[in-house]
Amino acid sequence: MPSFAFALSAFAVLLLAGCGEEQALPPGATTGPQPTLAAPKPQLIPTVQIAPAKGWPEGGKPKAADGLTVTAFAGNLDHPRWLYVLPNGDVLVAETNRSEGGKGGIIGWIMGRVMTRAGAGVASANRITLLRDADGDGVAETRSVFLKDLNAPFGMALIGSDFYVANTDALMRFPYKEGDAEITAPGVKVADLPGLPINHHWTKNIIPSPDNTKMMATVGSNSNIAESGMALEEHRAAILEIDLKTGATRVFASGLRNPNGMAWEPQTGTLWTVVNERDELGPDLVPDYLTSVKDGGFYGWPYSYFGANVDERVQPQNPDLVATALVPDYALGAHTASLGLAFSSGTLLPERLRQGVFVGQHGSWNRKPPSGYKVIFVPFQNGKPAGEPADVLTGFLNADGDAQGRPVGVAMDTRGGLLVADDVGNVVWRVTGDASPSAMAR
Repeated sequence: MPSFAFALSAFAVLLLAGCGEEQALPPGATTGPQPTLAAPKPQLIPTVQIAPAKGWPEGGKPKAADGLTVTAFAGNLDHPRWLYVLPNGDVLVAETNRSEGGKGGIIGWIMGRVMTRAGAGVASANRITLLRDADGDGVAETRSVFLKDLNAPFGMALIGSDFYVANTDALMRFPYKEGDAEITAPGVKVADLPGLPINHHWTKNIIPSPDNTKMMATVGSNSNIAESGMALEEHRAAILEIDLKTGATRVFASGLRNPNGMAWEPQTGTLWTVVNERDELGPDLVPDYLTSVKDGGFYGWPYSYFGANVDERVQPQNPDLVATALVPDYALGAHTASLGLAFSSGTLLPERLRQGVFVGQHGSWNRKPPSGYKVIFVPFQNGKPAGEPADVLTGFLNADGDAQGRPVGVAMDTRGGLLVADDVGNVVWRVTGDASPSAMAR
């Protein structure tokens, strides 16, 4: 009889080779304000379709949409995940990855193998690097270690002379003055963030409240559908609000399985976020989404999705809470791993890309064919999504299905260019409009 270890290894090989059914819905069916929701198909073994991480060949880069140009703002980085642009134009990039934690047991071991093949198996640099383009040519000519010895840092924010970092387990504050190329002073902990012992979704993003007295922080769930119990989900699957003077924390919105990017819509001042939904219900379910966020709002997880669509796998259910579930504003496709979020600003991009939001889609590991692996633009009108998503950057997968890059964080620089962190290509890309006026109008 084969040993357990042998059987487990064989099972992992099958997973890594790819298994599971393919999509049934046509492209575009799981995007927009009213996505098609396929019948759920619970999976004992999830669909696996991994794009092995290969990196870009010499001279390689993503394909920009018509009327756009993409160039490398900075390369040779170490797993760049998130971006923040300082008022003086300096660009900060969090070079980071999960430090500890994650799902335990057999599934955790298998998922570790899967994520390693997908490019997420590298050690965390645990630092923030500053990139400076002093001459304004669209390429950072200098870089420095801005902060080091952090703990899986992700979100960043500046309020006056206070620079905030969301480590995986705490919101930290550091002193900053304009032009600083590094910070050597020790940080002060403002508040704890949910971390170990599991810390399944480790990324924590932050954005200041409009009056700069609070910090909004995203915290993903500790599981797919709370299979280990809701006791492990305290202050998770939520956006938290942290008082910056006292560190007091409350749940601002809940039922958001894995929120990441956040931004304030410029016309209405409403908070928006992108959320990664649950897995193992089939390749067409459940769509990730972009949504406005209401104070006190509940968005379904784990009991339901897209409003009152009950996930029967979750037991016991909570019908009273499901009855209050808000429907997200805009679906972004199933398993796209939408992470980055930035509202457009400036005039370097064509007119069609000046009113709306950019979304970085890291890409699926559990769908046939793969979804995501691109940067898209969702047009807005009167503070709401208005129209179909448009591709901005594609070509992150090559003809063999290998991942040359994977987009994560997106940000607008002070000159109006779009910056994109690529954690497999180890590049920060910069997107602008073509120089010709006719191209800018398209």
